[in-house]
Amino acid sequence: MIVTMGIHIATAGVADFHQVLTDHPRYWGERDLRSLHLLALVQEFGSTCLVARAEDGIRGYIFGFVTPDGTGYVHLIATREDSRGTGLGRRLYTAFAEAAERHGARQLKAITSIENTGSIAFHRLAPAACWWP
Repeated sequence: MIVTMGIHIATAGVADFHQVLTDHPRYWGERDLRSLHLLALVQEFGSTCLVARAEDGIRGYIFGFVTPDGTGYVHLIATREDSRGTGLGRRLYTAFAEAAERHGARQLKAITSIENTGSIAFHRLAPAACWWP
């Protein structure tokens, strides 16, 4: 578990998954991405599915896994609307990279749509420590 400024980053559990779906609009606004939230990811790849908790609930999360070829795949990453611009997304990304590396990842990958310029910029600016040669 990583603790900074009252926010704890830890592995996600099934209850966390359901809470994220309940609070879905706080992370995604008008975009309905509930169908991309797969309970099996949390159940089967729990050590690379992380939540950032504070006293007032889950502030952000990253769901991902490591493929057999050693790729850490970021499936979803989101921060609650009241936590944007705080660096929490970067902290989650770094925590995921560290967990993925412990599970044999040698590279990271994320996929987004070409028109999602915010997502593209976020992933391109991922901390250098997250990407390996």
